[in-house]
Amino acid sequence: MPLFFRKRKPSEEARKRLEYQMCLAKEAGADDILDISKCELSEIPFGAFATCKVLQKKVLIVHTNHLTSLLPKSCSLLSLATIKVLDLHDNQLTALPDDLGQLTALQVLNVERNQLTQLPHSIGNLTQLQTLNVKDNKLKELPDTLGELRSLRTLNISGNEIQRLPQTLAHVRTLEMLSLDASTMVYPPPEVCGDGTAAILQFLCKESGLEYYPPSQYLLPVLEQDGTNSRDSPDGPTDRVSREEVEWQNRFSDYEKRKEQKMLEKLEFERRLELGQREHAQLLQQSSSQKDEILQTVKEEQFRLEQGLSERQRHLDAERQRLQEQLKQTEQSISSRIQMLLQENQRQKKSSEILKSLENERIRMEQLMSITQEETENLRRREVASAMQQMLTERCKNRLMQMAYESQRQNLAQQACSSMAEMDERFQQILSWQQMDQNKAISQILQESAMQKAAFEALQVKKDLMHRQIRSQIKLIETELLQLTQLELKRKSLDTETLQEMVSEQRWALSNLLQQLLKEKRQREEELREILTELEAKSETRQENYWLIQYQRLLNQKPLSLKLQEDGMERQLVALLEELSAEHYLPIFAHHRLSLALLSQMSPGDLAKLGVSEAGLQHEILRKVQELLDAARIQPELKPPAGEVLTPTAPQEPPESVRPSAPPAELEVQASECVVCLEREAQMIFLNCGHVCCCQQCCQPLRTCPLCRQDIVQRLRIYHSS
Repeated sequence: MPLFFRKRKPSEEARKRLEYQMCLAKEAGADDILDISKCELSEIPFGAFATCKVLQKKVLIVHTNHLTSLLPKSCSLLSLATIKVLDLHDNQLTALPDDLGQLTALQVLNVERNQLTQLPHSIGNLTQLQTLNVKDNKLKELPDTLGELRSLRTLNISGNEIQRLPQTLAHVRTLEMLSLDASTMVYPPPEVCGDGTAAILQFLCKESGLEYYPPSQYLLPVLEQDGTNSRDSPDGPTDRVSREEVEWQNRFSDYEKRKEQKMLEKLEFERRLELGQREHAQLLQQSSSQKDEILQTVKEEQFRLEQGLSERQRHLDAERQRLQEQLKQTEQSISSRIQMLLQENQRQKKSSEILKSLENERIRMEQLMSITQEETENLRRREVASAMQQMLTERCKNRLMQMAYESQRQNLAQQACSSMAEMDERFQQILSWQQMDQNKAISQILQESAMQKAAFEALQVKKDLMHRQIRSQIKLIETELLQLTQLELKRKSLDTETLQEMVSEQRWALSNLLQQLLKEKRQREEELREILTELEAKSETRQENYWLIQYQRLLNQKPLSLKLQEDGMERQLVALLEELSAEHYLPIFAHHRLSLALLSQMSPGDLAKLGVSEAGLQHEILRKVQELLDAARIQPELKPPAGEVLTPTAPQEPPESVRPSAPPAELEVQASECVVCLEREAQMIFLNCGHVCCCQQCCQPLRTCPLCRQDIVQRLRIYHSS
């Protein structure tokens, strides 16, 4: 704690409240209460002590302030000798005065929510104290003199660090309510403290060797003691009561008169205050208008001066720039002349040096030509001899190299033949082993029913039309989510926020639809497993090769398209729907007995009414039907006879290049790179947000989406078809 600190200055509103409460307490006929709460006081003013002493106040309320000490300098607690109720809660008191026992008339003491660490031992002198509230402080123990409070009825010590109660508390026979934190108590035990005040007092009396009696037997003397403070007069109690009633009536009438007078004075004061405020507002308005006019004139003058300065500055800048240009041109001309002179001097020096070097070279060449004529002939003979010797050595080397090459080639050929023979033997052995493994696997598959059952289950899932439709729809939604993620990334890179909300709504809708399709896929797989369980239950006779026969039966089963074709649908219409991956609409077309001729007269709206919901698929079906009819008109011989029925011997495989039902551009997906490593391709879909922005390796440690920062509920892998 610092030795010197600045006292907190109360606000204007708090200061006015303090003055008002002090004036109200000093008025004639005022009650016995002095309320200076919520005045932002750091200490109780001297005037409050004087008022309590002179006017014999009985209630002092000082709560919700900033008090750190109850007794300021040059004040005595004897000034509060008549106080019966002292309320100090919600302050910053760290200790109470040691001579607190001088307040012998005190009946209620409230120091709740302060910073008290201990209570003074003189508190036992407060023989008339009936309520003591020390809740929410920093007390660790209670003084033993607390047992001397013979009139104490209520004690609240909760919210402190107290773990033990003094045994002397058993002598307080009038205690009716004791509030404490039972879970933190050590003495008495927590289970005793949890049973209430009576159990605690019984425990303390037992520990002290006293007999316990209920507080009701001891309250009557306390109440009688309160009554003896005002003794009867010699004239008898009846006359005293009548005189007091008359006196109180007179005081009340005087109080009402003073109250009316105060109200009139207050109204007059408010009227004068309002007039003063109006005059003050008018003066403020006039001063503000004059201030605005002065500011406007100052601004205009400043603007004019700034314009003049700017004009002068521009003129000076132009003059300075013109002079700089002239100096620059003069310097350039001088430097160019100096450069020309230097270049001319250098040229002359170079020309003289070249002439001198040419003359020296000519003299040297003449000397060489005259001296080396005979040596030239000898030199040519030496060159011819050395060339012949080199040719002979090279011929020898080539012959030796040819002989070495022949011997090496023969060795390599022999080694290759032997290695080829060994490789053939090994290859034959590997082929035989592979054939044996294949035969063994086939025999094992034929023998083991579990493997036959697994193969049948896989073929059943592959052949199931509903499962295939769900897979195709899931693939389309994955493609759309990938494209929407790429579109969001492009918009973020370009800093464009337009249509972002629409894209987010589409992505959320697609992610919800994807979750629904995944749920339907799981349900369909469960249904197929139930069918498989029923088949397994039917095979209780343990027929040999049961699952193998079921697999062959499912393999030879005709697809739905051939069944519908046998029922009367046109083959070209069936092939058209299979080409557009719309075979799931075959039952609808067969139910309505649609033909190419009827479809040529229909519109996309008619197809939508029948149940074909995809707009791209509607236009594609009508376009394909029109192309087929045009081709049939041009080449009528290609049409089969009316009575000819084509029955295929095996299920037709779908064409390799299947055209999508939606516009083709929607399925051409560009590769999207992972936003984490920026190297691999994005392969994972995050649900519930629907973003496709990470590869399989980078998505494992992630818990939130890197783009939208939402929690990842589920991850789906995308397998791109090559």
